[in-house]
Amino acid sequence: MMTLQDYAEDVGMSVEEVKALCEKVGIHFEDENTLLDDISITLLDNELQDQEDYVEGDIEDLEERRLEEEVEDRAEELAFNTNIDLDNEQSFTKVKQNKQSQKVEKENTSNKKDFLKERKKMYKHREKLQSNETVQDENVILYKDGMTVTELAGLLEIAPVELVKKLMNLGVMAGINQSVDFDSAEVIVSEYDKVLKKEEVADISNFENYEIEDKAEDLVERPPVVTIMGHVDHGKTTLLDYIRKSNVVSGEAGGITQAIGAYSVKCNGKDITFIDTPGHAAFTEMRARGAQITDIVIIIVAADDGIMPQTREAIDHAKAAGVPIIVAINKIDKPEANIDRVMTGLVENGLTPEEWGGDIIVNKISAKSGEGVDNLLENILLVAEMHEYKANPNRYATGAVVEAKKDSKVGSIATLLIQNGTLRLGDPIVIGNFSGKVRTLKNDKGQNIVEAGPSTPVEVTGISEVPSAGDKFMAFESEKQAKEIAEARSLRSKEKDSNFSGMSLEDLFGRIKEGQKEINVVLKADVNGSLEAVRNALEKINVEGVKVSVIRGGVGAITESDVVLASASHALIIGFNVRAGSSTQDIAKQYGIDIKTYDIIYKVVEDMENAMKGMLDPEFEEKVIGTAEVRQLFRFSKVGLIAGCHVTSGIIKANAKARIIRDDIVVYNGAVNTLQHEKDQVKEIKKDMDCGITLENCQDYKEGDIIEVYELVEVKR
Repeated sequence: MMTLQDYAEDVGMSVEEVKALCEKVGIHFEDENTLLDDISITLLDNELQDQEDYVEGDIEDLEERRLEEEVEDRAEELAFNTNIDLDNEQSFTKVKQNKQSQKVEKENTSNKKDFLKERKKMYKHREKLQSNETVQDENVILYKDGMTVTELAGLLEIAPVELVKKLMNLGVMAGINQSVDFDSAEVIVSEYDKVLKKEEVADISNFENYEIEDKAEDLVERPPVVTIMGHVDHGKTTLLDYIRKSNVVSGEAGGITQAIGAYSVKCNGKDITFIDTPGHAAFTEMRARGAQITDIVIIIVAADDGIMPQTREAIDHAKAAGVPIIVAINKIDKPEANIDRVMTGLVENGLTPEEWGGDIIVNKISAKSGEGVDNLLENILLVAEMHEYKANPNRYATGAVVEAKKDSKVGSIATLLIQNGTLRLGDPIVIGNFSGKVRTLKNDKGQNIVEAGPSTPVEVTGISEVPSAGDKFMAFESEKQAKEIAEARSLRSKEKDSNFSGMSLEDLFGRIKEGQKEINVVLKADVNGSLEAVRNALEKINVEGVKVSVIRGGVGAITESDVVLASASHALIIGFNVRAGSSTQDIAKQYGIDIKTYDIIYKVVEDMENAMKGMLDPEFEEKVIGTAEVRQLFRFSKVGLIAGCHVTSGIIKANAKARIIRDDIVVYNGAVNTLQHEKDQVKEIKKDMDCGITLENCQDYKEGDIIEVYELVEVKR
């Protein structure tokens, strides 16, 4: 809800103009402070959209132009039937153009009528969609960074001491005020039939990481989203143009004009969505901002040129994205085409074709003639079918920004890819840190539509600022909620830019505490010999399960593309005998990426190993602190057996880890439950003293048993 004055400000009108609009649609008001409910706002929006020019050209204007053109056509016809030179093609061309124009105008008129009809229907029968905000399950416990043992125990409703014992059984030594890592907490929480989730997945304002759970029955098949990448002049643009033009319906007026940087095509009755990014660097920058928009990547390689530097970069970026890769070998119709050379180059870059025993689909095509393109589209659908891409069209939309710009007339315009849910005209929306309301909604052909479902690219207006490519968006039920979410996101971004995740050697220990066991590295060197030597040295490092993965290796200076890839993949950048230019260093600072440069191989390995040792799980060794001999057994109805013992060495502590040794064989391993001296419960018993001992979940004691009590002591690596 909002006041009449707030609505006037929101739509850029005066209060008097809005009052007149209210009178027109029958909305009662007293003054500018009158509260408008959601139904009233929808009615006003509907009326405004009827008045505004949302589709280029008005129906009456179109009809006027059509009549004028009929007159022109008739004049041409009369001229033709008299003494006009039949060899003069100009008149024929004009007639043809006018007929085509008529066709276009008629189609535009029809589209506008259909749009207005659908819009009124949608507003009249507007239904609420499923909210993206989920009710928190009582069996779900939210983990926050630095959570202490006491805090976790409180959420589990158990005593902190009991949790300490559980952690000890897992080999984790932590006091009640010390923090517990996520993995250990997850194991313990599962013992209580509960689920542990990180706090950010339950915060809807952090919708980059927010977890939306859809029911299986709500999910439907969605079109795959495809990005084409490759070296300059290898035919990416030609291929995209051919795919677009080949999908023009026979007789469709005016063909297809790509209105936005994404579009849908049909193959065998199924849709495929293509994202036209400027290059692999832009593709990865979207990933760096948290948007994984692509399902499938097509690497295009020219048959007459082979694998080129940008091809290798594209392959590295696609691999880092972790999505299926299809290779399209283009220009196979050229005399100098050498397909075998391309195939060999693919293998050298880690892409083994199916024909050669690998798992990479390779299509041989000519983007110019269209040879093999249909087969490529069919293979895209085959990969999509194997991965079963699905979404829920019945909830409010979520997705990502493909591109955005500022228009002097309509303000901010954003091209969005809907990844889940349905986006409708009038939906309140948050894009990046800005809120707004979907004022216009256009498809990839520039036609106005009232709603769009999953995997659909659309162009929207109604947002306050221009977002960045890769920003995530989410639609909401009310404008109030959208504004609150935008404010929360804006405040958080001021404290810390959540879009970019820097990485340095010093960060590695913290990363591993979150579960990371592999260090990604972008490696650049001065020559191939140095590159391979450093790569081999790094990849041989394996410090107890933590290993190094060189996600990109190349010769030459460190570039902005390397920084973007490192940011998206949480990778380190290492330069060997190379440096980064000043502009690249500025970009690295912006992304929070630390660039390390070396000129001695063993120093690279030494620094990496030291960082990795900080990453490892702590190593513990057992230290026996005391032993006691069982000399007599006592039975009590409430506690069962108690072992009457004599401490033969060291000290026995309550809650310490313990084992029973019988005839030199360990028959029990657990912990001391209670420790009693005479009638008193005590915390410890020293050598040569008698005591009563009970062990956790143990009733198997025999006279002569040795109870060995020990601690786990962290060993410095």
